[in-house]
Order: sequence, then C-alpha cells, then structure tokens
Amino acid sequence: MSEITCLLDVVDRAYNRKSWHGTNLRGSLRGVTLAGSVWRPAPNRHNIGELVVHAAYWKYIVWRRLAGGERGSFALEGSNFFERSDATNGRRWKTDVALLGRTHRELREAIANLSPRALDRRAPGGTVTYRELVAGIAAHDLYHAGQIQLIKRMYRS
Repeated sequence: MSEITCLLDVVDRAYNRKSWHGTNLRGSLRGVTLAGSVWRPAPNRHNIGELVVHAAYWKYIVWRRLAGGERGSFALEGSNFFERSDATNGRRWKTDVALLGRTHRELREAIANLSPRALDRRAPGGTVTYRELVAGIAAHDLYHAGQIQLIKRMYRS
C-alpha cells in the first residue's frame, strides 16, 4: 500500500469508513435532529451544528493548503466557528451536513493528487508538512466525533 493510499484510508476511517476505534465523524451525526443540532450543553459552548461546519471549514483549510486553493473561497463567510442556533432552519442543517461531505470529497481528491515526495514538504505559509496536515485533519475529525457523541448523550439525558 502506498503512503498516499494509507493516508487516504486514515482520513476516510476518521470521516466515514468502518474502523476499530468506534464512531467516526459522519457516524457521530447519525440520528441528530435539527433540535439536537442546535442544542447547547451550556451557555457559550458549541453545539453539534457548529462543530459540523467547523469540521468542514478545517477540511477546506487543509484542502486549500494541499491544492493551492484561493484564500477566502470557503462556502460560508467567516472562519473557524460559525454560529448555528436557529431551531427552525432544517434546510440549513441538511446543507451544513452536505457541506461537510463535499469538503471531505474535495480534500480526498487533493490528497490523492499529491506526489509521495510532496509529503515531506512544508505547506506554503505553514510550519507543518503535507503529511502532518493530512494526519492532523484525520485526528481533528475523530476529536470532534467524540465531542459530538458526548453532546448527543447529554442532549438525550
């Protein structure tokens, strides 16, 4: 298995493929309703909807660094965290989940297009290598998958 193929496998297992460690990011969204997506575990804490868009944003950032995409080209205005609290906007919740899927596919394509020699290069304007970016986005997905699982449990209690 090539290193690129291995990295793609790690990124996919963290996002939507079966793996030994438990629920991945996409799986953590199973059963989340609109009401559950905007529920906050405490004041000034992020909800599931915000974590979904945050994960999409960081997939976009890694894609942009790998593919040389244009800065400021994310689908939404802003950066990092995006407020999601409207319990009447079911369309936006579905659109946000679709955005996460789309950014994952775009990221995957950028990873697949990397040359193995590029993995040790630093991304333009950054301090980490392309390999570290790819491994990091997989870890980021799993971190937020666990966070979402905890919020779901708190919401249902």
